[in-house]
Amino acid sequence: MKKICVIGLGYIGLPTACLFAKYGYDVKGIEMKKMIIDSIKNGTFNSPETGLNELVEEVVKSGKLTLNNKPEKSDIFIICVPTPLNEKATLCDLSYVKSTAISITPLLEKGNTVILESTVPPGTIKNVLLPILENSGLKAGEDFNLVYCPERLLPGNLLKEIINNDRVIGGIDDYSSKIAKELYSSFVKGNIYITDATTAEVIKLMENTYRDINIALANEFAMVCEKLGINVWEAIKIANKHPRVNIHFPGPGVGGHCIPKDPWFIFESFPNGVKIIKTAREINDFMPEYVVETVKRYIKNIKNPKVALLGVSYKANVDDTRNSPSTKIIEIFKQEGYEVSAHDPHVKNYGFELHEFEDVVKNADCILLCVNHNKYKKINPKIISKLVRNKLIIDTKNFIDKKLWKDAGFDVKVLGNGKPR
Repeated sequence: MKKICVIGLGYIGLPTACLFAKYGYDVKGIEMKKMIIDSIKNGTFNSPETGLNELVEEVVKSGKLTLNNKPEKSDIFIICVPTPLNEKATLCDLSYVKSTAISITPLLEKGNTVILESTVPPGTIKNVLLPILENSGLKAGEDFNLVYCPERLLPGNLLKEIINNDRVIGGIDDYSSKIAKELYSSFVKGNIYITDATTAEVIKLMENTYRDINIALANEFAMVCEKLGINVWEAIKIANKHPRVNIHFPGPGVGGHCIPKDPWFIFESFPNGVKIIKTAREINDFMPEYVVETVKRYIKNIKNPKVALLGVSYKANVDDTRNSPSTKIIEIFKQEGYEVSAHDPHVKNYGFELHEFEDVVKNADCILLCVNHNKYKKINPKIISKLVRNKLIIDTKNFIDKKLWKDAGFDVKVLGNGKPR
């Protein structure tokens, strides 16, 4: 059985390594963060992802997954390292991809396969990865295989999605694609589509850019509907009855690892020719500011107001806070001198201090719901009404039971609903 070296044991790399190990491959997991390796080795690794803790324990105990902090000779190298956005220049930071490629170049042998899963700008395989790897003296497409196979996963449901979702494989030649398809077919139940490397890179960016633009459209509709005095949620729901319409829903902004940065990777390649993509990014980046301005409008006559912010992860029912709109909202409030207290039932480590729920809402003048965690459905507004100073809740996700909160005496405001309350 072939030996696989997976470099980067983050959200994508670790479940990928574990599944290859489960399905019979000898896998070496490479991670520079000693804390992650130690937690896996000593059994203290703990993930909120369903089934991942058990799978990690299983493959480590079986010996099919072993860990190290530097790559070693293997038949297949899978690169799953971060590709963050340089926000000042809106450019992709490929330093992790480059350093990883440099580290495996001396290890390359004839017949090896190198696969990149990280999200990258178009042309990265051909113009960045290939030249570095060919410093080994070997020729891509002749001596070794080179492939782009982007991840298509959503935190909170990783294992199910990595197995069942369709995959796109883009090799620099047909044989590279064939080898990669055979590899991923060991556990992928979804369809596997074959194309060239650059097309595969663009497909990944297209998927997240489509979602970003659709959300931006919904957010702009929300602002328009508030001005017009109508309910955007009702309007979108009915508009989506049309057989060829599928408008997403608005919110306080767009977070996560992928959507806030991937559209910029297309813009990076065509800065003067990509107008819709750039505008959509600007709209979604503006939403936290819009939410803050909305809150300020309703508490402007309150002396020293306190805002109770609920939810700091970027989406519901996960602990992932990467690019969370809540972070930007908190930053703006604090910069402007407002008291803001935050709570999240799933997040433990965060850049701002989090508090117990009762402490957050106590003496609050506005409850701001930013994330539609299931646990927030269980809030009893009658109890909360006795803790707050002013009974106002602003729901950015159209999530709460409005009648229940109104019956408890709360003034309820929903983002995008301009109808009289």
